[in-house]
Formats: sequence, C-alpha cells, structure tokens
Amino acid sequence: MKFAALARSAALVTAVALIPATTAGMAQVDGRAGPEFAKLFATYQQIKANYVEDVDDEKLIRGAIDGMLASLDPHSAYLDGSDLERLTTMIDGNYSGLGLSVIMEDGAVKIISPFRGSPAEKAGIKAGDYITHLDGDLIYGGDLDEAVSRMRGPEGTSIRLTVFRAGRDEPFDVTVTRGVIELEPVTHKLESGNIGVITVNEFSRDVGADVFSAWQGLRKEATGRMNGLVLDLRSNPGGSLDEAVALSDLFLDKGRIVSQRGRARGETLLYDAESVFRGEIARDIPLIVLIDAGSASASEIVAGALQDHRRAVIMGERSFGKGSVQTLLPLTRDTALKLTTARYFTPAGKSVQEGGITPDIKVPQLSDPDLEKRAKFQLRESDLRGHLVNELELEDEALETDKADDPRFKLTAAELEAQGVEDFQLHYALQTLRRTSPNAVASRK
Repeated sequence: MKFAALARSAALVTAVALIPATTAGMAQVDGRAGPEFAKLFATYQQIKANYVEDVDDEKLIRGAIDGMLASLDPHSAYLDGSDLERLTTMIDGNYSGLGLSVIMEDGAVKIISPFRGSPAEKAGIKAGDYITHLDGDLIYGGDLDEAVSRMRGPEGTSIRLTVFRAGRDEPFDVTVTRGVIELEPVTHKLESGNIGVITVNEFSRDVGADVFSAWQGLRKEATGRMNGLVLDLRSNPGGSLDEAVALSDLFLDKGRIVSQRGRARGETLLYDAESVFRGEIARDIPLIVLIDAGSASASEIVAGALQDHRRAVIMGERSFGKGSVQTLLPLTRDTALKLTTARYFTPAGKSVQEGGITPDIKVPQLSDPDLEKRAKFQLRESDLRGHLVNELELEDEALETDKADDPRFKLTAAELEAQGVEDFQLHYALQTLRRTSPNAVASRK
C-alpha cells in the first residue's frame, strides 16, 4: 500500500496526526531499558533454539509488537497492509460484504454493531452477538483478519453464520446474502409536525458539511417553520476528531468544544466554536441528541459539547465511554502504529473515559425484544480489558445507576409493535418535541 493510501485511511482514526518515526525519537530510549531489551532478545534466542517447531522471525517479532501494544490499552495497535486496507475501504465507503463492525474478544468474533441498512442488519444480526462458525467451520480462536476476509465476497453470494446471542439457550444459524456496502455517513428525514431527524452513522470525511446540507434539505422540505430537530448518534462508533468539532460547531457560536491533553507538548490542543463554521444552524429550534451504548469517541465529543453548553437535551442511554485519542504513526510505507497519545475533555472539563456521557433523560430501547437479556452483556469501554482508568476515579456505583428501572417505561416490545412503534427511543424524542413548546427544549436564543 502506498503512503498516500495510508494518509487517506487516517481519516477514520480518532484525532489522527501523521508523525514520522524519526531516528532522533528512537534515540531517546531510556538507558534503563537496556536490561529489558536483553530479556526480550534472550527470549527470542531461546525460542529459535529450543521451540518444538521452527518459528518464522516475522511471527516472533509481530507477536512481540502486539504484546507490547496490548499491554497498554484496547485501542493501541500495530497496523499492517490488511488492517490499513480495511480502514481505506471503510473511508472510501464501498465494498461487498455483510456490513458488520467486529472485534476479537477472548478468541471469539464479537459484533460491535451492524451498519444501518446493511445485509447483516436486515438479517437480524445485533450488537453483542458472537459468531462461532462460518458455513459450518469453527472460527473460535482463529484470526480476525481471516474471519473478516471470509465474510466479505461478491455481491449476491451468501454465507451461513452460526450466532451465539446472550439470553438464548443455543446458538442459531443465519444465512446472509452479501451486498455492496455503501457507507452513508449522514441521512435525514422530515417527520410530521415539521420535525427533522438527522442521523450520523460515522465520522468520516465531510460529515460536518453533510449535516449542514441535510439541515438545508429539511428546511426546503418543511411546509413551514421547523419545530424541532433530532440528531441521532446511536451506534455511531466515532471517527475523525476534526469532523466531531465541525459538527459541534454547526450548533454553537461560541465557547469550547473539546480539549485534548497528552503527555507530549504537541498533543495538548484546544478546539473552540467558530473555528470551522461561522454562526450556527437551527438557532431557535429545540434540539434532542440521541445516544446509546454504541455511541463512542467522536459521538461523545458532540454530545458532551452540546450538553455542557445546554444547546441540546441528551436522550437515550449512557454512551460507550471512550475518552482517548489515537494517533497514526507510520513505521514503513505499509505499516503503522495506532497509538493512544491523549485524552479528551468536554467543555466543562469532564473526561468521558469509562463513565461516558450520561443522558439528561434516560430512555431505554423498549422496542428491542431482547433488551433485558442483552443489557446484562452490553459492552462499554469500562468492560474492555486494559482500558485507561478515568482520572477522576469513578465509583462503580456511579456507573450502575443507568440500570435502574424507570416506572415510566413499562410497555413491551410486542405492545409497541402493535402500536406501530418500531424505534421507541426515536418515537419518544419526536413525541417530546411535539408536545413541548419550542422554547422549552434546549433552543439557543
């Protein structure tokens, strides 16, 4: 892969900066590390001399690098050609496959989320599912790249997934027909009552400009004055810090959006309103931002900024809690490190690491029939092995409050389906805007 492709794929990494790994930087190794390097080399020699089978040098070196990075945090990683190619295809937004975001967790392929409108979502695959077999072949304990490669393929071809879902007694099979995955970062729709819904699926390039265009489109579609706006950031895993700043700037005309603080001098940065867009859109329009456990990173920057400035009511469920910044550090023309180099903070100085963004109004997704069962196994940053600890030392009790039952929300998924409600969180947000006076829900005067 060419270096230009590497730079292009950087746009999907949160707060990416391209910093060359110079020999001067390498020379600044602490002299006390000498004995530790000696241990590493001695281990290498013993494996080469005595392991039961001959081991390739590349396998040993890659294992040592992966081990070093895994000891830091869940988001630092070594990227080679295949990993970088995956980033590139995602930012290009066009590939054939199932439309899944997955990770390897304890040897199992775990689904972070299916992309909206993807073949996987239409087939009923859900966040938190585990894939154990592909076309009957066990993939547990295997390689993530190999599993991803097998799930991709020509449009129109099918693959059988064996899925384990929390709350079910046995795994079950789902056959999914591959399609062309055209990632659409921003979509919009005008709901009754001249209330707009703008959905941001990821923070790839030009998301700020795309949301601005979506707002203009909604105003043209409306039959009169716009009466409210829902910004849907649910299941949005994040992406570019610059685009998170741009999107926040659309709704703010002054003040801090986010601050980034790192150990190196160049990693401490401040981002303010008016740095991308002049003025603000939807100035007198009530705004609700929807988040859930899948809203991470750049999504949390936007929600935190609009919440701290009291520009929006945050509704839904506590977000993922990823408050760290990754920088892409090229090593060679086709390899790089994705390294955690800083933490970010909301305008009020709050770190979302571990705790996430707490909604102003907690609204469970009652239209999900597996809500109660899946909530027990819901994955957030604080559940990841080796995650960074919040500097404020959050108490566990503070992270458990969002599991308490709310007496207002007792309808079952079947009852909601009978009423024609397919997405309860969005339905509740729209109803809130319809029954509230325009000046009562987070509108900027």
